[in-house]
Amino acid sequence: MPNGQQQPPAGGQWYPPEWPDRIRALADGSLTPVRPRLAATVMLLRDTPDGPVVHMLRRRASMAFAGGAYAYPGGGVDPRDEEHHVGWAGPSQADWAARLGTDARTAQAIVCGAVRETFEEAGVLLAGPTADTVVGDTTGDDWEADRQALVARELSFADFLERRGLWLRSDLLGAWARWITPEFEPRRYDTWFFVAALPEGQRTRNASTEADRTVWIRPADAADGYDKGELLMMPPTISTLRSLEAYGSAADALAAAGAQELAPVLAQAALEGGEVVLSWPGHDEFTKRVRLGRAADPADPADPADPADPGGPA
Repeated sequence: MPNGQQQPPAGGQWYPPEWPDRIRALADGSLTPVRPRLAATVMLLRDTPDGPVVHMLRRRASMAFAGGAYAYPGGGVDPRDEEHHVGWAGPSQADWAARLGTDARTAQAIVCGAVRETFEEAGVLLAGPTADTVVGDTTGDDWEADRQALVARELSFADFLERRGLWLRSDLLGAWARWITPEFEPRRYDTWFFVAALPEGQRTRNASTEADRTVWIRPADAADGYDKGELLMMPPTISTLRSLEAYGSAADALAAAGAQELAPVLAQAALEGGEVVLSWPGHDEFTKRVRLGRAADPADPADPADPADPGGPA
């Protein structure tokens, strides 16, 4: 389903047809892995009478990669956000560095990336004029002009916060998981997944040029759609959705974030008896076997040819 022209297979995964060859090349040493780019993505939650729902966007079917897949707002980290002073509320950069396993400058850039991407793709801003407030409405023309400048990378997020006199509310985020794109992928991301609650007074909108729709959906319902082959998702998306099902409110999920395991999940490829076996440690449902010597059919539900990419910023 590279261009969204076919229905997703059972389990809702997308299998790029070029992956078997790349996996074989990695296994025989002829492929050198590229260094993954830092990225961040946010599972934005809000409460309903039926439990918390999560904000998801669907990538346009015309996208060359994972067209039609459901994901969260997210994207690459801007290195400029390492360098500038940022009005910062909540756990310090050093605290975040300890949690994320990075240095303080990198931690600042990752958290900035999570907040920036949520603003860029959902119109929601986890920042406020003081350390204990959040902006109430970001729908005006002046906000949109700044959002567009951020998308175009004409404006760094640190400069945006400084110009508007805003504090980044790092206390409104919880680090949830970390997934790294497999080593055989040409574009790789080292992605931190965060959880956050929709601030009071703000509302989401489809601000992403890469998405054709957005939904608020219960994690259990989204996972059920994936299991039925109705919703297309990458492994980190469905994995994190399943992990959210246990929580009865957005506050419960945020409170649980500190106990979540952040050891990076990285796919492993190995040659076993004429097959390439791809597995994600701790996530057996995504294990795939690529039969050598035959072409992969990404549209065939019975063909476990290629795994779905867990890497991108979702």
